[in-house]
Amino acid sequence: MSEQVHNRLAVVRAERKVSRQALAEAVGVHYQTIGYIERGQYNPSLDLALKLAAHFGLPVEALFSLEPFQPLTQEIYGENGRTTT
Repeated sequence: MSEQVHNRLAVVRAERKVSRQALAEAVGVHYQTIGYIERGQYNPSLDLALKLAAHFGLPVEALFSLEPFQPLTQEIYGENGRTTT
């Protein structure tokens, strides 16, 4: 049974201003594969997940997880998304 792999690929790609085409060329896949991964329609192989993480200089766990990711603001700032000073 295949479990869904959650990812932050679209967020990181947008943050770094990398197009699907450029990312696909960098890791050796078709640009549509990147879209399928971002939409959760395709689970990348371990090899591809590691290549994607390496391309962005991130640990693979920063891009992919078996559990849904929390919103980044919640992860960084806590429960309500606001800093306490």
